[in-house]
Amino acid sequence: MTTTAPKPPARRTPTGAAQRVEPLIERFLGGPPPVRVRMWDGSETGPGDAPTVHVRTRRALRRLLWEPGELGLAEAYITGDIDLDTDLGDGLRAMRRAARDRGLTAPAPALADRLRAAGLALRLGAVGPRPPVPAARAGLRGTLHSKARDRAAISHHYDLSNAFYTLLLDETMAYSCGYWTSDAPGYGAADAQRDKLELICRKLGLRPGARLLDIGCGWGSLTLYAAERHGVRVTAVTLAAEQAAYVREQVTARGLDDLVEVRHIDYRDIAGRPDSRGAYDAVSTIEMGEHVGDAEYPAFTAILHDALRPKGRALVQQMSRGTTAPGGGAFIESYIAPDMHMRPLGETVALLEGAGLEVRDVESLREHYVWTVEAWRHTLEERWAEFVALVGEETARVWRLYLVGGALAFEERRMGVDQILSVRPDPVGSAAMPATRRAWHVPADPGADR
Repeated sequence: MTTTAPKPPARRTPTGAAQRVEPLIERFLGGPPPVRVRMWDGSETGPGDAPTVHVRTRRALRRLLWEPGELGLAEAYITGDIDLDTDLGDGLRAMRRAARDRGLTAPAPALADRLRAAGLALRLGAVGPRPPVPAARAGLRGTLHSKARDRAAISHHYDLSNAFYTLLLDETMAYSCGYWTSDAPGYGAADAQRDKLELICRKLGLRPGARLLDIGCGWGSLTLYAAERHGVRVTAVTLAAEQAAYVREQVTARGLDDLVEVRHIDYRDIAGRPDSRGAYDAVSTIEMGEHVGDAEYPAFTAILHDALRPKGRALVQQMSRGTTAPGGGAFIESYIAPDMHMRPLGETVALLEGAGLEVRDVESLREHYVWTVEAWRHTLEERWAEFVALVGEETARVWRLYLVGGALAFEERRMGVDQILSVRPDPVGSAAMPATRRAWHVPADPGADR
């Protein structure tokens, strides 16, 4: 008699947290997830050859319920509730590439989707009170772009501590896009920053004894360079107390007290000083205009114009966004640069022209910012333990996410950065500008350069 062997029991479909959230992920992403997801219970879903996002705690889902979208994901990463199994930059780049290749477009979640998500979170034990907001998040109050609120916004970012920025930046202490002129071995971030500073000085036509107004002087990289290398008399303006203290120390240490004056004031207070009207041969504002605000920008450009003598030049180095691309985004505006406003480049040019300045040159440095930010990120990762000891794990993770996201935004052309050179013509239209750009890029005395 023939007997039939019993069939093995049917293999049960895994029902871990990953499999239970997979349909919801697909709904919110508009298709299959471009990454592998590993949940706190060890269950996984998603493509095996993609970066793995590790959802370490139920609290990560709770954060997303309370703060859906970019900000909730960012805060889950900052607190360590979510992590990646690879370099954050490589992981985000791979995720964005996969999403583009698959044409994923997240639909606006309907009320039914939100209710379904809440029900699933309840079944997974992830429902509860709103998780604490990370301490690094800005909490500004008051009227947008009032002097008090602007002071708080600037302090939130730039007064983190001089020790932090000394650790992050190179010896120039330039916290802005460098100008990378060489790929030779040994050429690095400090060289790119010095090349940027020299380029600005040449575009402004600075000579010994000229007067420069440096609005938003930062840690004094341009102020000190112009005074030391070109013998320029500089009025340096900053709203950040830590920066003002640092620049004053450097001015005294370098013996530049007779050439540099540091003013810890709001840029709007420049207009009220009778000694500033038409007093300067040149005005610079390096990546400070993003903090001015849209409604206030016409008054800002009027200050640039009015501070210049006829034939004086203004150089604005400023970040921009595309006509449809977002500017900073929820994470940047909550943790890095609250109240920051970026506009398309053409609108900034129009505002400068509207103030009576004649725009003579625009130079894009977009790719240069990718290289600059990557240099800062390399320092952050290389000295990670020192950063954590100085500012704590959460703040260090904020900066890792900020630098990675910033590099990607410039790489993908969602953001740009440009040097805009303008001049205040005299009453008969004379600008006294060089006939070509040659003087900016070829030194008059090659032996004077490095």
